Amino acid sequence: MAADQLDINALAAYLHVTPQQVQRMADRGRIPGRKVGGEWRFNEAEIHTWLEERIGASEDMEQLDRMQAVVDRWSQSDAAPPSVAELLAPEAIEVPLNARTHGSVIRRMCSLAERTGLLWDAPRMAAAVQAREELMPTALDNGVALLHPRRPQPSILGAPLLALGVTPQPIPFGNLHGNLTDIFFLICSTDDRVHLQVLTRLSRMLSGTPLLDELRQSPDAKSAWQAVQRSETLLDQHG
Repeated sequence: MAADQLDINALAAYLHVTPQQVQRMADRGRIPGRKVGGEWRFNEAEIHTWLEERIGASEDMEQLDRMQAVVDRWSQSDAAPPSVAELLAPEAIEVPLNARTHGSVIRRMCSLAERTGLLWDAPRMAAAVQAREELMPTALDNGVALLHPRRPQPSILGAPLLALGVTPQPIPFGNLHGNLTDIFFLICSTDDRVHLQVLTRLSRMLSGTPLLDELRQSPDAKSAWQAVQRSETLLDQHG
């Protein structure tokens, strides 16, 4: 079996569920996989994408807590999850965000990330983010978009980073239910595991703390960064 292919038992261990649960999910088409010689096989990259979609669409704290445990195990490290506040440099925040259209938001967010010196090719990142949006919009029902490329871009990144922008008024950004968007995070990661860890932690902050309201009330970048820091501290205090 190829190194990037998982059987039912291996995937069950990754997801911390029973092989029988994986079997049922696969049989019902709830998890990406294919049969080889009558046995289910799962591609690791496809499982990462499946996890990403489940994390990004969820506002259920209990489910997000379970997903955090899953991706932490996938990190194969005893280190703490990446800190959102530490990945979000003040220079990568714009409040209000100077963009009014779908394309200008993506370009501006990538320009903010480039200010950190850790992103070396903002147009290339913007193209990768746009391609991901065309595949599946990242705008959530709560008015937040979690922008990111389909796959990590280590060749143009010095280290993982985040950017944040808040528009003065919500704008159309492809939400599947027609909801408008006014808060934009750009997640730039160097590998899949870090991406999933950051995505899960950020999703937990958005669902389990007052972060959304505080960002919408923030008058400037400094206030927005302080709101992120407070929310992350609150999240850690409550486990």
